Amino acid sequence: MIYLFIGSDNLAKDIQLKKLKDYVLSKGTEQFNLDTLYARELTQKALQEKLLSLPVKNPKRLIIIKNIEDLKDEVKEFLEKYVRKPYPQVVLAMDLNHLDKTDSFIKNIARFVKPVRFKETVHQDTFALGRSIDLKRADSALRILSGLLKDGERPERILGGLRYVWEKNAAHPLEKRKRLKYLLACDIDIKTGKLKPLFALEKLVISLCGLR
Repeated sequence: MIYLFIGSDNLAKDIQLKKLKDYVLSKGTEQFNLDTLYARELTQKALQEKLLSLPVKNPKRLIIIKNIEDLKDEVKEFLEKYVRKPYPQVVLAMDLNHLDKTDSFIKNIARFVKPVRFKETVHQDTFALGRSIDLKRADSALRILSGLLKDGERPERILGGLRYVWEKNAAHPLEKRKRLKYLLACDIDIKTGKLKPLFALEKLVISLCGLR
């Protein structure tokens, strides 16, 4: 069995992992049959060695890979093949903090794993705000905007952050010009006092999310 834990609620994940450990591993065998690996430093050779290790005084071993978004390409390629024919003596649990549906690795393993979903924490920064606007998710973008302002982020820094994000991304030049035009208009509305900063920024977000 292969599990994919998705989300950033680490407390809930830890509770579910403990349940999985208790289910898979007999009492007193954890030190022999449990490996927790961290994706950033994991090599294909190290993973293969853990997968090939035989269980001790227990039918199965449990291997947990944390933060698989940080896996090296060689390890991803190996896992894409492994999930199609996993070793029967191993239960593999992979931990993913944020689900990116465009990630080819996740697409390739999705139908071979059992997903377990947890709440995802939305990080309140201008990059997250920009992503929500790109996805035309006005409700999410407005929540992030509200959080930024509550945290004391200045309107000019929010506008500057969005400008930086869109100048660096690969948006079509015409769309990029339209976005920057809206940003400039919002900046003028705030600086001239035509609109209060909150209203001006909310108007900006709704306009950008409706942009075609």
